[in-house]
Amino acid sequence: MIPFSPPRMDDKIIAEVTDTLKSGWITTGPKTKRFEILLADYAQVPAVLCTSAATTGLELMLRWFGVTKGDEVIIPAYTYCATANVVMHCGAKPVMVDSLPDSFNLDPKLVKNAITKRTKVIIPVDIGGFPSDYDALNAIIRENEIHNQFTPNTDVQSKLGRILLLSDAAHSLGAKYRGKPIGSQADITVFSFHAVKNLTTAEGGAIALNLPKPFEHEAIYKWLNILSLHGQSKDALAKTTGSWRYDVVCAGYKANMTDIQASIGLVELERYDSDTLVRRKQIVDAYHHAFCDDERFETPVTDTKDKQSSYHLYQLKIINISEAERDEIIQEIFNQEVSVNVHFQPLPLLTHYKNLGYNMRNYPNAWLHYSREISLPVYYDLTDKQIQIVISAVKQAVEKCLSND
Repeated sequence: MIPFSPPRMDDKIIAEVTDTLKSGWITTGPKTKRFEILLADYAQVPAVLCTSAATTGLELMLRWFGVTKGDEVIIPAYTYCATANVVMHCGAKPVMVDSLPDSFNLDPKLVKNAITKRTKVIIPVDIGGFPSDYDALNAIIRENEIHNQFTPNTDVQSKLGRILLLSDAAHSLGAKYRGKPIGSQADITVFSFHAVKNLTTAEGGAIALNLPKPFEHEAIYKWLNILSLHGQSKDALAKTTGSWRYDVVCAGYKANMTDIQASIGLVELERYDSDTLVRRKQIVDAYHHAFCDDERFETPVTDTKDKQSSYHLYQLKIINISEAERDEIIQEIFNQEVSVNVHFQPLPLLTHYKNLGYNMRNYPNAWLHYSREISLPVYYDLTDKQIQIVISAVKQAVEKCLSND
């Protein structure tokens, strides 16, 4: 069976993790701090805080910004549930908008129409690793009409003086927008290092800070360290200086990354651009070549003049099929010993959000993308021979299932 997305685990990673275990420092420590510095340099941002997951990173930043009951946060209808769940955790309302007709990402024009005086944050999601339209979103939140209706409720919100642009870049570490790495386009960007991501730390995430003046990134980083560790004024590493005494200055959270996780990330980051992304692009290019001239398929956009994907997903769409036909094709692909997936079920299809009154009919582009989409395997150890097996399995499945109609 060809798996969908196994993590890359080799001797370099094993050696680095073993070094961490032997050091005795397995919680947040020197390797996590080194990983943060390297990530900040990679994303070209002033500071990065590593977290236990992208989800905890997103929630920490919503809470830092003071998002609470009565507030609204604009998100895409086409995303994983974590993007919406963190808004719910804060007591705020997720305001969902539809996708672009030719992209899985949210439509900036619909974002503008969805903004009210209650809007505090916009969370674009770089689906599959393809960057959102950051110039358009940044322009919207700075328009006089939008800017003037912003109603701050906290000192941090007053300091920013406008809607916060918080990027969910769980898929897009290494992607570029107008030649610059993802992380430097939004006020705050959150990355994921989950087991299936391009760069994994088994579980984990990172918050990239890129706020305008007069925000002081060092001070925010220190506060987020406290917030991510129960509100404790000193972490275990700080206590090694000889002063054990600490305080708890707020009812914080448990959201820190460990050095075991960071040790995997250090190896992965070192070879990310030169090796990992190179191989992922080769796989994506092979799929493009196989499907782009076949009128039965619509291949995903991965590179344009202004955008370069991280090649996290290959979201192939089948032309003129129903959701049921898509699922039948997937089953036939599995019957040929090839694992594929669907990314994602739009939020209004999920029971929790459906019960809250979100209706899939209001998001026609998201439905059209989802109902025809099949994600093909993309991972470092996928061989050229296996790529051809995947391609053959998909084409045979489509031929078999659609010829029966």
